[in-house]
Amino acid sequence: MTRSARRTRRMLQVTGVGAVALLTLSACSSSDSDSDSGSTKSGSSASSASSPKVSGTVTVFAAASLKESFTTLGKQFEKAHPGTHVTFSFGGSDTLAAQITGGAPADVFASASPKTMKIVTDKKDNATAPATFVRNQLEIATLTGNPDKVASLKDLTNKDLKVVLCDKTVPCGAAAQKALDASKLKLTPVSYEQDVKAALNKVVLKEADAAVVYKTDVKAAGDKVEGVDFPESADAINDYPIALLKNAPNAEGAKAFIALVQSDEGQKVLNEAGFLKP
Repeated sequence: MTRSARRTRRMLQVTGVGAVALLTLSACSSSDSDSDSGSTKSGSSASSASSPKVSGTVTVFAAASLKESFTTLGKQFEKAHPGTHVTFSFGGSDTLAAQITGGAPADVFASASPKTMKIVTDKKDNATAPATFVRNQLEIATLTGNPDKVASLKDLTNKDLKVVLCDKTVPCGAAAQKALDASKLKLTPVSYEQDVKAALNKVVLKEADAAVVYKTDVKAAGDKVEGVDFPESADAINDYPIALLKNAPNAEGAKAFIALVQSDEGQKVLNEAGFLKP
């Protein structure tokens, strides 16, 4: 065999080995890719399976001042989770807390103050640590057009005015008292109401000339009342905590509702209602 022929034969052998190696690598790569793909699909399925589907009724006990915004969020929740239903019990936070510690079945508690939430946490009836999700500030609600020309908290001490306050055991009442103390004012209302909506309603029905309530309640009332800001309210801003309850009949639904409240979407609804960011 000539030298030229031997050289040609060696080149063919090297080329064949390279082709086999290339095919082998290609097969391994394809196998790994399939394996990774299968692993990803499997992981995705496992992740999906590990997230319980939200269903059933979610029972929420919430401060009266949350009525409008939480009702809106409840509808959004039901739309996002077909087949679910959110029921609300709105009222004075102290009353709701007492009901919870007394054994009333509920999944979520949203209070208008840390003090009233503490009634629940002291009894260890919460399953998660309370988290502040919004804050709220006081405002004076007067009759439409403000016929009595109320311009300050001090104006409410006028003995000719019929003024309503929330009961001191309710967050809005405790905040009002704190503002009065800060300004060294004494005010004797014609009545103390059990929640902020009841106090506001006295003005709406023209049974009172003014009431100290939350900005959110004045905003929710629209043109039925007129709001008057007062600087002392900055000394009495309430934090609103929310928590999953220990004996929640629908814990998964409760977690999902709390997540909605804390989400950007939930915060948008609350901010538009007049609540302050936490």
